[in-house]
Amino acid sequence: MNKFTLTIIVATLLMVSCQPEQDELTTKRAELKEKTALLRTLQTEIGVLQEEVETLSPEKKRDSVMVKVNTITIEPFVRKVNIQGSVISDETVYASSEMGGRILSVNVKEGQQISRGALVATIDMETVQLQINEMQTNLDLAKTIYQRQKKLWDQEIGSEIQYLQAKNNKERLENSLITMGKQLSKRNIYSPISGVVNKEFASAGEVAGPGTPIIEILDSRKIKVKADVPEQYLATIKKGQKVKLFFPALNKEVKSKISLIGASIDPANRTFEIEMNLNNGQGIYKPNLLTEIEFVDYTKDEAVVIPLELLQEEVSGRKYVYTSKKDEEGRDIATKAYISLGASYEGSVVVEEGLSAGDKIVTIGGRSLVAGNYLAPNM
Repeated sequence: MNKFTLTIIVATLLMVSCQPEQDELTTKRAELKEKTALLRTLQTEIGVLQEEVETLSPEKKRDSVMVKVNTITIEPFVRKVNIQGSVISDETVYASSEMGGRILSVNVKEGQQISRGALVATIDMETVQLQINEMQTNLDLAKTIYQRQKKLWDQEIGSEIQYLQAKNNKERLENSLITMGKQLSKRNIYSPISGVVNKEFASAGEVAGPGTPIIEILDSRKIKVKADVPEQYLATIKKGQKVKLFFPALNKEVKSKISLIGASIDPANRTFEIEMNLNNGQGIYKPNLLTEIEFVDYTKDEAVVIPLELLQEEVSGRKYVYTSKKDEEGRDIATKAYISLGASYEGSVVVEEGLSAGDKIVTIGGRSLVAGNYLAPNM
């Protein structure tokens, strides 16, 4: 017998010896599952029997207990959600130099209200001005040469090529002068919108590169509220949905609508963006102002709603409340009503099963009751 054959035999013996243990473990697990299910059933049946015994046993019916009883009615249920957001400017622009250079002056300050087209800064364009002066001198000479060549050409004196060269040189300098003039005009930086100067990035004497922001301007008339909403509310929030905005710093509340819902979920915090437009004609809302946003998350037009404080729970986990029912003698007795719950909000909960309109529920004194107690309602 070789070494390989011996290894196979040993492995087979080990598998055979372990098989009974695996079978026994599987059997035990199945038996445990069956017994657990049976125990739950027995606990439920015991609870029902205990209630029936307490209700039917005369010795369990104590003296009347003073309680308050209300009649169940159908009413609408609304659940709301509150999140935090902030005010942002709907339009934020930067005033910058297209050419770049040393800043000669900044004519506005942070917080200043400015109009569209207002002069906000000036850039030193002395080099461009010197180039324009030099180009103007060359253009004057080119015009003189062109005029003389034209006279000679009109008299059929001289060559055509000399005339064309003089004309081309004059026109080239004229076009270059126009271009340099446009560059010089960019030394003045104007506000592209009306708004408030929010930030000043550079001061007089500093050098600004082409496109580098010098000031930031906010259009305070066009603002909006922005917030990050947990993705669990994605199915309940709709564009155009009404919301309530509260500004704690101003102690002011306004109503608005959701104008934009973000197209993606932020993987870092599992939220999506919403925006609400806001009228700021008086300029009272400032960018980054804290905002509390309230929107409706769940509604049910017809529901049985009870206070959460009335709920009681058995050891088995079954929830119940006490109701008042008439016995054979017409007396009010306490009865357990086992219920299934739905949505809850601000101390109230929807009862999906177990209570109906017209049922009489014990609202005060239920903690001291047992099933079968005589009741003295409306304490």
